[in-house]
Amino acid sequence: MVKKQDIVVVSPDILGGTPVFSGTRVPIQSLFDFIESGETIDEFLENFPTVRREQVITLLETAREYVAPHSSGHEAVA
Repeated sequence: MVKKQDIVVVSPDILGGTPVFSGTRVPIQSLFDFIESGETIDEFLENFPTVRREQVITLLETAREYVAPHSSGHEAVA
């Protein structure tokens, strides 16, 4: 199981402080760009083999935990 603190690294020494998946140089934003463009998690992982599936799932679960309590579930997200 991946711990939340082992998902993202922000360091001025790695891509100028861009948040990346821990142990990689893959920006977190790349995952969201893939999803936004209609690509799957499997396609993302094929393109970025240094990222582990567990990291992606834990990141998405963490994002859901943050967003879900603030949403009534009735509003559309733009």
